[in-house]
Amino acid sequence: MAKKSPRGRGKPENPRKYKKKTSPLIIEKVEYVDYKDVDLLSRFMSDRAKIRNMRVSGNDRQQQLEVAKAIKIAREMALLPYARRVASAARQGRGRDRDRDGDRRPPRDDQGPDSQVEGGAPDGDDENVDAAAGAAVDTAAGAGAESVAEASEV
Repeated sequence: MAKKSPRGRGKPENPRKYKKKTSPLIIEKVEYVDYKDVDLLSRFMSDRAKIRNMRVSGNDRQQQLEVAKAIKIAREMALLPYARRVASAARQGRGRDRDRDGDRRPPRDDQGPDSQVEGGAPDGDDENVDAAAGAAVDTAAGAGAESVAEASEV
């Protein structure tokens, strides 16, 4: 742990010193940060498409402002993504079949081992279903015929 100044306030006497990174803008002698230069701008973004901070990228304040502004414009023009999905390994004990409290959710009606196959009746009584549907059609046809007959008499 570094010693503090004699008064107990302010910065420590010998803070950890690190070599400041040089910016890729200085190395490549870039005069103007253009929002259309996607290759350059993507260097200042993480794998999840977040803008890297000055300490990581090595930019000074002015360069960082220019880069951030260019990235934001490029995102608006759909040249760069706002976010990228990163595939991660499934964590143990946190499956999709649990709710927020961690309790197991019951299977939905359309999924699970007891779910019906498309169009099948539960008991296999397809004949009864067809007969009922036929009776309903006959009734509707009969009602339609009576109304047509009444209309023709008038």
